[in-house]
Amino acid sequence: MLRSLPFFVLLLTSAISLAADRPNIVFIFTDDHAPHAIGAYDGWLKNVNPTPNIDSLARQGMLFQNSFCTNSICGPSRAVIQTGKHSHINGFMTNGNRFDGDQQTFPKLLRKVGYRTAMIGKWHLGTDPQGFDYWRVLPGQGDYYNPFFKTPQGRVKMDGYCTDLVTDMAINWLKEEASSDQPFMLMCQHKAPHRTWMPALRHLHLYDDIEIPEPATLFDKWEDNASPARFQEMEIDRHLHLVGDVFGPQPSGFDIMKEKTDRSGIKNLARMTEEQLKAWNAAYGPKNEAMLKAKLTGKDLIRWKYQRYIKNYLRCIKGVDESVGRLMTYLHDAGLEDNTIVIYSSDQGFYLGDHGWYDKRWMYEESFKMPLIVKWPGVTKPRTVNKQLVQNLDYAETFLDVAGAEVPADMQGRSLVPLFKGETADWRESLYYHYHEYPSVHMVAKHFGIRTGRYKLIRFYQFDEWEFYDLKNDPEELTNQYSNPKYAGVVAKLLDDLKGLRTQYADDTDVSVMPVEWQKQFRP
Repeated sequence: MLRSLPFFVLLLTSAISLAADRPNIVFIFTDDHAPHAIGAYDGWLKNVNPTPNIDSLARQGMLFQNSFCTNSICGPSRAVIQTGKHSHINGFMTNGNRFDGDQQTFPKLLRKVGYRTAMIGKWHLGTDPQGFDYWRVLPGQGDYYNPFFKTPQGRVKMDGYCTDLVTDMAINWLKEEASSDQPFMLMCQHKAPHRTWMPALRHLHLYDDIEIPEPATLFDKWEDNASPARFQEMEIDRHLHLVGDVFGPQPSGFDIMKEKTDRSGIKNLARMTEEQLKAWNAAYGPKNEAMLKAKLTGKDLIRWKYQRYIKNYLRCIKGVDESVGRLMTYLHDAGLEDNTIVIYSSDQGFYLGDHGWYDKRWMYEESFKMPLIVKWPGVTKPRTVNKQLVQNLDYAETFLDVAGAEVPADMQGRSLVPLFKGETADWRESLYYHYHEYPSVHMVAKHFGIRTGRYKLIRFYQFDEWEFYDLKNDPEELTNQYSNPKYAGVVAKLLDDLKGLRTQYADDTDVSVMPVEWQKQFRP
């Protein structure tokens, strides 16, 4: 009988049979969630306890202490994960690009070996998802309240809070898959905690009764950095908009439509229902009146903006953490827990007032690092911490390895499965990074660099400037040691190693220095 079946049916039947005992994969992915805003990472925000469910996941599995991105910006990070290739190879180098969905991606390869695939939530790649049996994604950045979702059938508007809606759809899809003989890969991807930070109504008063700790570098002046650090546009002081970003009091005659804020939260309030807006105004109105009466200026005003910003950011994370708890509870109750890998990550890190900033983009630690927590029952030992250098470049290869699929030779990362098993021999000793978006939002100069376990070398090539940091002695990267004779040997080796990485990853993008007269155009 089998000989009479068409070849493609035999192939699919074989793939499903081979995949029957393979683990399911639930990939929970957020936007701009800095590791130091996760309690398990033991950062300076740990006592605020923003993430009890994510912390619980870490206790049940493996936490990666040295997890990094290749290009610290939303869309490019996602494209790297889809392809297992650096931005200059997959073609998605900046948020202004559109992803070529026709190229090789890991979801397509998973389907070939019998996996069901779903993508729900923030996609942010400009083109429709490919390689998924089911998808519902936010158009562009999406909205926190009453958002639209794109589907194969068209756009649908959903009432509610985005994090909750994404979680609801993810659980509903899991319910449909629970009785299937095929293993599944679910990508549950949240908008939160992306700017502008709009918490769920139930969290509007969270942290009202406490002062959030300030980072030690809140008033950094970047005196020893290369010049690009002084000419960015991402300071809490000068660039975080009092109204459009942190929902502060509106001055008389204020017209948000005439403001230059790029992603105004005030505009997003227009999506709220009358009842939602009433609750929002009841929460923020009295706080704003108190702020006006205080007549804050200087550092006091910066501190007020920081507190409003960080509280709203952490409130958004609280919704994500509750989502993780709901998903874990469902997997347990549905009997799926023992054969499901749960991975928590985010597209990059984020500045939470560190160096006086918000946003990401830099190769400095706060935005270069990204969280990675993995629970694989029977494989990852509970409460383990991995210190190897890993990147989002490794995710596609890891998913394929988990599924027993062949990893294509043209992918540029490495499967993390050996690390999951505690095998750390013969691992990489350095990472490559390249940020491509300039001039653009926040005005962070293009740069590339290398990071080892201890050292970091960065080149801002358009401005012909270098930075070098000894992360052991200077973890906050406050002292540029590039010209220090003490480190001449280390710098020389890193220069050679950096050249080798650029060759290894085939990065031949233009890294020429801008003419001096052009440089002056981008300096205040």
